Amino acid sequence: MSSPENEFRLTITPDDPGATERAKRLRDLGIGNLPDPEFDSLAKELTELTGAPYAMVNFIDEEHQYFAGLAAPAPDTASQAIAGASEAPEVGREMDRDHGYCPHVVVRGKALVLGDVCDYPRFAGNPVVDKIGIRSYLGAPLIDDDGNTLGTVCVVDTETHDWGRPGLEIIKGMAAKVMDRIRERNAAERPDDPLQG
Repeated sequence: MSSPENEFRLTITPDDPGATERAKRLRDLGIGNLPDPEFDSLAKELTELTGAPYAMVNFIDEEHQYFAGLAAPAPDTASQAIAGASEAPEVGREMDRDHGYCPHVVVRGKALVLGDVCDYPRFAGNPVVDKIGIRSYLGAPLIDDDGNTLGTVCVVDTETHDWGRPGLEIIKGMAAKVMDRIRERNAAERPDDPLQG
């Protein structure tokens, strides 16, 4: 059983020794700092597949997360989706690195399934719980052919979810689809610099 000290330590954003190299790779690929209509479309597809109101294709550098792909409720319905939030958040493209669960996925290099974030002391204290009202999360890493994690695809909801194996398969399948798109773009734009390095 973990001690209270360990539980507190785990609530903070994990150390990310690959952040600098990842940021350089994202710059080389020309992704991760601008909205991307194709990634927006894939995020929208993810909301349709999972029933979650929010989905992101998220790239993370040393300081920030950037949602190059974003699907969210329309502004006039967002207030209903975030009824549990302590304040009305703006759904933007950028978020601090210490918010949310994607940094954990990037460091782990594995999918993360949280049906109810409040069931896990190390995740319940995350700022997005109180500020945005997030209650469930499902995310998978975007891993290139060299084994570098570039970011994540994820969905979040203000209600709890039993994502189960179907949810896990959906999120992993979308991560594979996003990586296929990145490989295709890189091959077309830089035929002498394949994604695998």
